[in-house]
Amino acid sequence: MAPQENNASARHGNVGDAPWHELDAHQWRARVAERSAVEGVRAALERIEERDAFINAFSQVFAEDALRAASALDQLDPSERGALHGVPVAIKEELDVAGAVTSFGTRANHTPKTADSAVVARLRAAGAIIIGKTHMPEFGAYPLTSSQGYGVTRNPIDLSRTPGGSSGGSAAAVAAGMVPIAMGGDGGGSVRIPAAMCGLVGLKPGRGVLPTAPYTDLWKSLGTSGPMARTVEDIELMMSVLQDYDPAPLGPRGHEGERPWRVAWLDRSSTPFIPVATANREARKRATAQLEAQGVEVRPLSARLPDPTLPFLILMFAGIRSEIGLLEKPDRIEKRHRLTKLVGALMTPKMVSWAEKKAAAIGRKVSDIMAREGIDAILTPTVADRPRRADLLVGKGAIRASLLSMPSIAYTAMWNVAGQPALAVPMGQGSDGLPTSVQMVGDVGAEKKLLDLARELA
Repeated sequence: MAPQENNASARHGNVGDAPWHELDAHQWRARVAERSAVEGVRAALERIEERDAFINAFSQVFAEDALRAASALDQLDPSERGALHGVPVAIKEELDVAGAVTSFGTRANHTPKTADSAVVARLRAAGAIIIGKTHMPEFGAYPLTSSQGYGVTRNPIDLSRTPGGSSGGSAAAVAAGMVPIAMGGDGGGSVRIPAAMCGLVGLKPGRGVLPTAPYTDLWKSLGTSGPMARTVEDIELMMSVLQDYDPAPLGPRGHEGERPWRVAWLDRSSTPFIPVATANREARKRATAQLEAQGVEVRPLSARLPDPTLPFLILMFAGIRSEIGLLEKPDRIEKRHRLTKLVGALMTPKMVSWAEKKAAAIGRKVSDIMAREGIDAILTPTVADRPRRADLLVGKGAIRASLLSMPSIAYTAMWNVAGQPALAVPMGQGSDGLPTSVQMVGDVGAEKKLLDLARELA
């Protein structure tokens, strides 16, 4: 389905002579329709060359392939243009791109893949141009993006700070204007955390909504691919390509007759003894006030959420061990992941089966809570911490790195276990000049509802 160019321009304003790097995906597509996909790709490649030396977001850039793809798109009749016609997209390292190595953030693979992963294939089919793959910490194990093999990835808003992780390269690429949209992967918050750190919108779809092919799973039942962008509308556009549904909004108010939206807020995280930064708590309060001003019914969540810790740890360690098993040279992994591998070996099939059943039970309990309280979404801070030093985990062992990671995943990992969709939405900035963010969680199948509700915060 190809949206009409004038519709995109009407919704996103006349961008005139604004530089390419300031355009969102809708605006980019509209300009490509007026000019050419080749011009857009050249602008993106120039921006990458200019900025990536400082940020270190990209592990591989496909300049020649991208220009060839753009040239082919420019030959299409307007009726043949896809929803992402000519829009450059960055892809997280863990997703397969034909002709490129999938390293999982390591230096342990060297053979290029022969086919795209399912989500990458869907993006291409919609006219997107795959311009490069982005850095991640090894196996996506930590919410900061650095590794021995590829160095430190930095937040373009403040180069001394992390862009978050594990989809930190993808978030940095969008925040720096190198691409308007990107794909990440989320097994414990790895789309939402970097979205929060870089001032973006990031969606973790519900369990099973997007395909994991050619892999059977991403961190067992925890993980999913997820889109990242500057606007809710661009996330909606990407989901219209990645998932089979009509992306038309539900409307400015409720979804059942005239009932207004109902949102329950929660400041207490699922991880005990983790304090939330004042700036992040204040962001949640601003979001609450803004929703109320738009006529949304907002109240505290009265129920206590179940503890996801044990199933999360079992599935995470088992998932990383499975990824290590896919490597050509597993002896080349970071020293700290040798311990990760050993712990993963203790996660027997019986334990993994128990953890997946427990996760499903937690998801059902959350659905029961939302139905009982009659709410459309749960509102929380996205993360407990502020963006920390970009090199914080350099040289740290597995245990120390894991402990340092806890504040970032305190609000996010719960939803990987439970399986509900969760959306990170920018909410201004703190006194440190860095972004603040809130997380909205919906029930199973509520991706569309979350995106529509997020417009109330735009």
